[in-house]
Amino acid sequence: MSDNDRMRIDKWLWVARFFKTRSIAATAIASHKIKCNGEHIKPARELKVGDELEVTIGQTVFVVIVQGMAQQRRPASEARLLFQETPESEARRVREQELRKLAPVPGSELKGRPTKREGRLIRGING
Repeated sequence: MSDNDRMRIDKWLWVARFFKTRSIAATAIASHKIKCNGEHIKPARELKVGDELEVTIGQTVFVVIVQGMAQQRRPASEARLLFQETPESEARRVREQELRKLAPVPGSELKGRPTKREGRLIRGING
C-alpha cells in the first residue's frame, strides 16, 4: 500500500471535517469517543480505506465507512466524499434529532450569562 492509502486517524477526522482542529480530534480519540473496527485506538493509528469508524460527538453517534483519503482539508462538499454513513446510523441519528426537536432539553435555548434583570428574577424565584 502506498502513502495515499493510509493516514493517521486524527488527521483523517480533521480532513473529513468531523472536528475543527487536529488536536481536538486527538483529544476525542484519547477520551475513547472514537472506535475503529470496534476497538478503542490511539491518535497515531493508521487508517485505511474500508475501516469502520464509530464517532461520538456530543450526543450524536456516527458510524461511517472510510471511502477515501485526502492530504489537505477541503470544502465540506468534498470532505463528504471521504466517508459513507451506514444506513442504520443515519436512521438512528435522524430519529434522535427529531426527538430532540419534539422534547428539547430544558434550558437548551438559553445562551450565555443571564442579564441583570434575569438574575434578579432567578434570585427572586429561588429565595
